[in-house]
Amino acid sequence: MTANPRLARQGDGLQAWRDDARSVSPTAMAPAPISSGGVAGGSGPGGGGSSSLIVPRGAPELATTAPGARVALSTASTYPESTASAFEMAARLGYDGVEIMVWTDPVSQDPQALKRLMDYHGIPILAIHAPCLLLTQRVWGTDPWAKLVRARTVAETLGASTVVVHPPFRWQRDYAREFVTGIERMAGETDIRFAVENMFPLRARGREVSAYAPDWSPVEDDYAHVTLDLSHTSVSRSDPLEMAELLGERLVHVHMADGLGSAKDEHLVPGRGTQPCAELLELLAAGGFDGTVVVEINTRRAESRAQREAELAEALAFTRLHFAAPSAAGLRSTYG
Repeated sequence: MTANPRLARQGDGLQAWRDDARSVSPTAMAPAPISSGGVAGGSGPGGGGSSSLIVPRGAPELATTAPGARVALSTASTYPESTASAFEMAARLGYDGVEIMVWTDPVSQDPQALKRLMDYHGIPILAIHAPCLLLTQRVWGTDPWAKLVRARTVAETLGASTVVVHPPFRWQRDYAREFVTGIERMAGETDIRFAVENMFPLRARGREVSAYAPDWSPVEDDYAHVTLDLSHTSVSRSDPLEMAELLGERLVHVHMADGLGSAKDEHLVPGRGTQPCAELLELLAAGGFDGTVVVEINTRRAESRAQREAELAEALAFTRLHFAAPSAAGLRSTYG
């Protein structure tokens, strides 16, 4: 397996820029929008579709360009509010798009309803998360392959580029046995990318048990496209930076979240846990990552819509700030 040389191009200059940026106190943060491909605020009722950054005042003049990748909001991030609410918040806060978590909300299962929301809010659907969670076992039927076919059809209909899929549960023996070759076969039938997501082992009383087959980690299996979830790396106690380098160009989709290393899948706001969220974003930006970064956080404990939106805004600001690509000229002039 070959590491992506683009992702490996992180020198001392980038590390120095990161250290300098972190030395700036939070009170020095001031609006300094850097537009990339549009005016801050974007189009549509909520102003979605922008790619603006807020950088610390006094930080080195390096964050002058942004990668081609877009920052999307997973509709799972607004649960228990509806899929429609996720579109509204994503557009108003300035996300570039949404990832649809197909679950028990009927709207999430209906491509026509999703198309109406997309058109009304002026914000694209960038990915479809197939219904492969425990609580979605009966959504779109019970045949796992039929679910992936339907997810692909919805993605093609709505213009999404990616279908996110979890590896099979161990008890799905027939599905698990054919999963790697089946995903490869389906990928050859469409331009849609089936991005297999990293999961995690279950831990109890000092023991680890994998609930997934062929494995909870997609790194060693022959998948063309992979999703890297940082809440899941927290649970599995994996190194997401190492995983990103091992995956190379197979890494096309990121679920941005955080965790504290417990056995719980926490999906914290990035920056509130122990995962190297900032470092991964900077690594991807330096390597020219052109996939999609999706904020997938847990806001179920939010006591109000305002608190939920504040957490989603914080996650977006963190992601945009650290996903700024240092310009080559800036690196040369500042760090020799």
